[in-house]
Parts: sequence; C-alpha cells; structure tokens
Amino acid sequence: MLATRKIRTVAALVLGITAPYAAATNGDQMLGLTAIQNGMAGAVVAAPQDAATVLVNPAGMAELNIKDVRFDLGVGFLNPPRRVNGFDSNSNIYMMPAGAVNFRVNDRLTLGMGLGGMAGMGVDFADTAAAAGNQFVVTTKQLFKVAPGFAFRVSDQLALGATINLNYQSLALSNPAYTLPQNQVFGWGMTAGMVWKLTDKLQLGAAWTSKQHMDEFKWNTAAGQVSMRMDGPQTAALGLAWRPAKDWLIEGDIKKISFGDVLNSVTVTRPAASPVPATLNFGWSDQTVYAIGIQKDIGERMQVRAGFNYGKSPIGAEDVNNNLGSLAVVEKHLTLGLTRKFSDKVSGSVSYVHAFKNSLTSNTGAANTIELKQNILNFQVSYQF
Repeated sequence: MLATRKIRTVAALVLGITAPYAAATNGDQMLGLTAIQNGMAGAVVAAPQDAATVLVNPAGMAELNIKDVRFDLGVGFLNPPRRVNGFDSNSNIYMMPAGAVNFRVNDRLTLGMGLGGMAGMGVDFADTAAAAGNQFVVTTKQLFKVAPGFAFRVSDQLALGATINLNYQSLALSNPAYTLPQNQVFGWGMTAGMVWKLTDKLQLGAAWTSKQHMDEFKWNTAAGQVSMRMDGPQTAALGLAWRPAKDWLIEGDIKKISFGDVLNSVTVTRPAASPVPATLNFGWSDQTVYAIGIQKDIGERMQVRAGFNYGKSPIGAEDVNNNLGSLAVVEKHLTLGLTRKFSDKVSGSVSYVHAFKNSLTSNTGAANTIELKQNILNFQVSYQF
C-alpha cells in the first residue's frame, strides 16, 4: 500500500508549478498580470486599459489613450494555502513581477513588449499521508513569457494585433523515490487579437494564443537520462465591453483553455530501471472561464473596480491521486481594484483577488483530499504621455 501511494505521489509531481511567478488561478493560468487586469477579474479582452494588453490582446495597444508611450510596471504577492489530507504546504508567499511598454509610432501603428509570469503553481509538503515515514512532495514550476508585438488600426472601428511569445519554463521535482533538480527550457508561440467598436457604447474583443511549444526537459540520473515535454495550452477568448454612461465600464469575457491537449497525459522517456512512470496521466480537462468586471470613475482622478471570475476545476475527483503536487482546483474568484491618478502622466493601481476555498476527494483508489484557496495583492505604477 505504501509503495502504491509513492507511485501515485511520483505521478503527481510533474504538474507542480510555483517559483517566483506562481499562479494556479484558472487552472494553472494567471487571472491577470497587473492590478488593473486583476481588478477587472481578468475581463480585459474587449476594453484594455494598460500596456500589459500586449500579453493578453495585442490589438488593445491601439485602443490606449496615449500620444507617444505608456509604461506599466507592477508586482504581485500570492498567498495560496494548500492542503493534502489535512497536511499544510510550506512556502506560502510568492512574488509575481510584470511589466510592459507601448510606443505609438503613428496614428495607425503601435509597437509594444511585455514580460511576466503566465502560469505557475507548486507545493512543499513535508508529509502527505498518515502512513509510516514522511511522504514528502516538493515541486516548483514556472512559465515566464516575453512578448514583442504590434497593433495596427485598420479603421476607426477595427484594430488588429499580434505578438511572438518567447517562453522560459523551469521545473524541479522531489519525492521519496527520486529528485530531479531545477531545470530550464525555452519555447515559443504566438498571440493574435482584435478589437472592434460596434457602437459608441459597445466594443467587441477577441484573442487567440497558440499552443506554447516547449523544448524537452532532460535530467541525468543514476538510471540514465529522463526527459519529458510540457507544452503550454492554447487559449481563445471573446469579450464584450459596454459603457452605459461616460463614467461606467462593464465587460464580460469567456475564455477556453485547452488543458486537455497538453496536460491530460505526459509521456516520459526514461530507462526501464527508472522509478519515473512512462506516462503521467494527470487527466486535466479543458476549462471554460467566465469573467465579469465593473469599473466606475470617481471624479477625474480615481477609478474603482470589482469583478467575479469562475472556471470549473480542470481536475476531477477521479484524477486527485495523480495531482497531489498540482492543486489547481480553485473555481470562484472575487476581485477588487482601485486606480488613483497622481498627475497627468503618472497613476498608481492596487487590486485584491480572493479565490474561495475548494477541495476534491478522490473517488478512485486511496481517498486522498486536496484543498486550495488563494489571496493575491497587486501593485502597479503607470506612466504615459
């Protein structure tokens, strides 16, 4: 029984994801990258408001009210209390920096670049089971993206944009059976988007991000070389923004994240004597995310925001035992945000996200229970002229 539990623990490890850019909000994907985006619960595809739109919907760069340039720099702090069978994970504070810049070349063309942690999660359990010996599980993984791109205003109503995504991914795994030290790979993908003004009050946005093609992780072990590939999921998002009055903005987005294509199972190439399974059957399903954000101008120098984001966990009860190191089960998020304009060029923003506690208990094999909730605080400084 103990050996069986160890094998399940080994199979669970690869999906752990934290490090400096931790996430695990919609599955393992970031809800938003900046305080403004998080304050709107990630509903920013149709009416982007900061330079970090280059990472979400690059066409949005054409919609920003800038003359020459806009800079957005921010940092977030994630507190994700996690449990397996009542055992708490350590390392419960993570820092998440992000930044972007947009340059208005002329009335039609805007160039930009953004960078930030796009996905992440992870655990540091000293024990995960009421059994003899510590069944420790320690995982760290991060996906960091640098995205140069452009936005082109086709007409007063339509803007198009695209980026090339240059990705960095890091992974480390440790458990009673083996330890694979921190390793890094690079990869690439692309993002394309559009913003279409339907009327003076309605605006439609759409964005598509390709599968992020990553190189193979390779580790040299006593049994020989172990390797695996972990690509990032394709995403597609559609948003509708409504301005019922000059000082109000309401946006609703729907997004599909194709986890099933990349995290249903992962093939491992390894020697026959290796303790690592040949196939890691995580069983993740595609996730559909619904987000709504509301923004109100308070005078000429302040905006307040609130939002709600929901996505059914990509992990089902039947997959709990294969995901003890990847507790991506939160579903409901409530968000609050505020922006204060300090001068004509400088503003500051803050946001708070609470992901409500969710737990899953396995309905096959050992009745393991995984549990997660989250608190995220973001700060942002913006400069434009």
